[in-house]
Amino acid sequence: MGVIQGSDANSYKLDTVWVESLPGTNSEKHQLKIIVPEEDFVLNAQDLKHKTLWLWKLNQAVLQHVQGQLNFPLWGGGEGQVSGTPQTSRFAVHTFVADSRFKGALYEGDWSWGKPHGRGTMKWPDGRNYTGQFKEGQENGFGVYVCPGPEETFDCYKCHWEEGVMHGYGICEYGNSTTYKGYFRDNRRHGFGILCSSTSEKPAFKYTGHWEDDKKAGYGVFDDLDRGERYIGTWTENYKHGPGIVITQSGLCYEGKFHYNKMVGSGKILSEDDHVYEGEFSEELVLTGKGKLSFPNGYVIEGLFSNKWGSGLRTNGVFSKLDEQTTPGVNSKLQLGSQIIAAEERWRGIYQQFEDFLKSGCVETSSESFLGFHSENSRDPRKNLKERESREEVGWDTESETAASGDQGYLYCDRQKPTEGENKSPEGSSRREELSLREQVRLALESAHHPLGKLLHMVTLTFQASYSGIGTYKRLLSLARQEVVTHAQTLLILSRRFFSTSPQNDVTSQDSEEQTPFTVTLPLLLPHLYPDLFMMYMLYHEPGDALYWKGIVHLGLLPDLKLLEFLEVQKHLWPLQDLHLTKNQRKSIVKDVCFESAIECLQKISSTADAQEKMDTIMKTYGEIENTVTRVLRREYNLPMDDLLPLLVYVVSRASIQNSAARATSLSLSLAPSSETPLNPNVLSLQSCYQHIQKEEIRLGACLNSVS
Repeated sequence: MGVIQGSDANSYKLDTVWVESLPGTNSEKHQLKIIVPEEDFVLNAQDLKHKTLWLWKLNQAVLQHVQGQLNFPLWGGGEGQVSGTPQTSRFAVHTFVADSRFKGALYEGDWSWGKPHGRGTMKWPDGRNYTGQFKEGQENGFGVYVCPGPEETFDCYKCHWEEGVMHGYGICEYGNSTTYKGYFRDNRRHGFGILCSSTSEKPAFKYTGHWEDDKKAGYGVFDDLDRGERYIGTWTENYKHGPGIVITQSGLCYEGKFHYNKMVGSGKILSEDDHVYEGEFSEELVLTGKGKLSFPNGYVIEGLFSNKWGSGLRTNGVFSKLDEQTTPGVNSKLQLGSQIIAAEERWRGIYQQFEDFLKSGCVETSSESFLGFHSENSRDPRKNLKERESREEVGWDTESETAASGDQGYLYCDRQKPTEGENKSPEGSSRREELSLREQVRLALESAHHPLGKLLHMVTLTFQASYSGIGTYKRLLSLARQEVVTHAQTLLILSRRFFSTSPQNDVTSQDSEEQTPFTVTLPLLLPHLYPDLFMMYMLYHEPGDALYWKGIVHLGLLPDLKLLEFLEVQKHLWPLQDLHLTKNQRKSIVKDVCFESAIECLQKISSTADAQEKMDTIMKTYGEIENTVTRVLRREYNLPMDDLLPLLVYVVSRASIQNSAARATSLSLSLAPSSETPLNPNVLSLQSCYQHIQKEEIRLGACLNSVS
C-alpha cells in the first residue's frame, strides 16, 4: 500500500495496515483513519457511499493479503473475492525508522492497531534484542532482554516489564559473571533482591537484602567471600550505615553503629575465646575512649582504651578480680542483635510484594511479577500430578497450567470464583470448605508454584543468607529465634487474608483462639529453617552437651541393675522379668536392657524437626515407662514425679541421643514463644534429666560404681 503526502511517498505492507471509520462531524462527515506502524492518516471521501466503498475495499485488500490471496479484483467481484473483515490482532514484520526507542530495530511478532501487542521479538542493529510480551507498543509482561557488552560478553535480563521498563521480579545475568535475582522498578534494582558474583571473580561477594534506585538500602546481609566476613544490618546508598553486626571466619565478631562503612560510637567485640570488649570506636576495630574488657574467667578491666583490637591494646584502668556476682563462662552465653532493627521490619520487602499481590486481586498473570518465578522447565510428572491435586484443594485453577507455563516453567493460578451457572468442581469446592486453615496452608506451602509457597521460598532464602555458613554462629541464636517467630506470625496473617473470601475479612474469633502461629504456621515453617537453626543451638549448648555426653558414657559403664540402683529407682519398680539371668549369674552384673520400648521410642525424637511430633514422642515415651511399671506391679499406676524422674534419666542415658540439650531447647521455640509462657512440664522434665546427667557427681559416682 502506498501513501503520498505532499512530496513524500511511503509504502506499507498490507498486514501492517488497519482501517477504521471516523465518526462524522458537521464540517467533516466522510473520513477514514488508516493506521500503520509509527503513524496514521486520515482520508476524506466525497460522500458516504464512497466512504463505505473505500472502507470495504481497503479491508478486503488487507484481509486477502493476510490470507495469502493476492489476486483480488480492484472493485469487487471475481473468483478471488473473500468476505469478512481482517482481524485486528495479527502477525507481521516491520523495521522501525522514526521511533526514538526502536529506531532501526526489526520487530517480528503480534500487532494490534499499528503497535506491537502480544508476543514478539525486537532486534536492534547494535546487537540488542528483546523477546517477550508487548502491550500497545511497549514491552509489558515477561520478556528476555539481551544487551551486548565489552569483549563479547552479554547482559541477559529475564524480567517482568511494565510500559517499556523493567518492573517487578527478574533474574539478570551480567557479562561479568554477576547475577541478580530480585525486583526492579523503572529499570533499576528496587525492593528485595540477591546480587552475587562468581566465586572465581575478584572481589567475590553476595548481598541479600533491599535496594532503592539501584543501591543497597534498608536491611541486608553482605558476604565478603574474599575476607571471610559477613555483615548483617542496615544500609544506605551502598554503604553500611546504622546498626549492624560483622562476623568473621576466625570467630571474631563485633556489633555497633556504622557510619558509611566505618564502625563508630559505642559497640561490642566478642572473640572466639570469649573475651568481650564494650566501649567506644573511632572506626572499624579501632578502640578509643572508655571501655570494659571482660575475660572468660570473670576478670574485668575498666578504663580508657586505645589502639586497634589484636594489635596490642593500650589501657589505663582498673583491674577487678572475680566476685560473687561474676560467673566464669558467662561470656560464652552473650548474644548479639540488641541494636538491630526489630524482626518484623527486617524483611518487609518480600512481604510487601505479597501484600501488593493481594491488593491486586491475585490476578494470575501478575503472580510471577509480584512473587517471582521458577526457571526449571522439566518436572517429575508424578510430583506435578500430586501438586496439581494439592493446588485444586486450596482453590487454584490448574486447567491452563501446561499452556501457561510456557518457556518460563512457572504455573499460573486463579483464585476467582466460578460465576453463577458454571458447574466447576463442586466436589472440590465442598472439599475445600471442609479443610482447616492449617491444612490449606500446608497444601499451599508444599507447592513451589503457589503464592504462599513462593513466599516461603523467599523466607527460606533470607534465613539461609543470614544464618548459614559464617552466620551459623552461637551468638546469633537469639536474633534467629526472633525472625522465626516473626515469620510464623506474618505468614499466618497473610494466609488468613489469602484464604478469606475478601482480603479484609478475617477468621472467626473462635478460630483465632485455636489457630495461632505456633499451631498453624510455625510447625510448617520450622522444617525449612531447622538445619541452620539447630546448628546454632548445637554451638550454643556445646559445652553443656560435652558434659552431658561424658555423663552418658560413664552411666553406660554400669549394668542395668547397678544403674537403677545408682539412680535410686525404687526396687519394686524394677522390671526384673525383662532380664535374662543364667543359673550362676549375679544380678549386679547383668547388662541387659530394661524399659526397651521406652528407649526405642525416645530415640525417634532425633528423626524429625516437627515440634508436635517431638512432643508426641516424649508423651509416648512417658506412656511406655508407665506401661512397663503397670506390668511390673500388675495394676494401674500413675508415676509421681519423684518416681518418674529417675526412670526418665535411666531411659535418656540408655537412649544415648547426642546434642540433647540443643534438641530440648529448640523444642521450646515452638512451645514457649515468650517469657510469659511457661515451658511445657514434659519438656521441663526432659531438660531436668539432661541437667542431672551433666552434674559432676553423676560422672564420678558412675565411675566409682563401675569399678566396684
